[in-house]
Amino acid sequence: MNKVKVLTAVLFIVALIEVIAEYIRFLPLVYIFKPLISVVLMTLYWYSSPIKDFLFFLTIATSLITNVLFIPNDLNLIFIGLIVFGFHRLINIFYIIKVMKTKDFIPVILASVPFLIIFFYIFFDTDLLTKEVYYIMIIHNILISLLGGIALSHYIMNDSSRSSWLLICVLSFVTLHFIIFIEKFYIQLQIFRPIAMSLNAFAYYAFYKFILIIEKSNSN
Repeated sequence: MNKVKVLTAVLFIVALIEVIAEYIRFLPLVYIFKPLISVVLMTLYWYSSPIKDFLFFLTIATSLITNVLFIPNDLNLIFIGLIVFGFHRLINIFYIIKVMKTKDFIPVILASVPFLIIFFYIFFDTDLLTKEVYYIMIIHNILISLLGGIALSHYIMNDSSRSSWLLICVLSFVTLHFIIFIEKFYIQLQIFRPIAMSLNAFAYYAFYKFILIIEKSNSN
């Protein structure tokens, strides 16, 4: 069995352990396996990629930092995590636009509108946000909507394997964003955290597959 298959199996095992740890809220395991998902994914990309793009490592590394900052229920760390996550989203969007060679942004803007309506509806429906988090969440809602618009517009205009993996990745991110917002500001259920972690792991695996397809296509 080659290294890529072994690392893929390890990635899903690590993700499964992390999901279980989130469900039972066993923090020692969460602190180990949550960042380990990103480490294994970067290792998997290193052995799979013909290019080894720095932006992929930067995208996953900023995600790793964000995930670690979000583990403790500390408002200061969560605030810093939200700022780091904002940079992560910007890098993510720039990276996708770069590899997809997006030039026409009108379809992207039009496709972003449904996401903007949904997220800003639930956003303005709550009054539990502090002033600092309020403005950061506005930025996050715009960024996730833009990400959704990029994926949806490319999928509609060019239904290919790369567009399909990108759409799967972004829809996972969108659902994750929605669940986290509901869990933080509306209703807290024990099942939300393992669902969110499952979506997070699957979204980044889909992102890895999306990037890999593009790189191999360009190499060929």
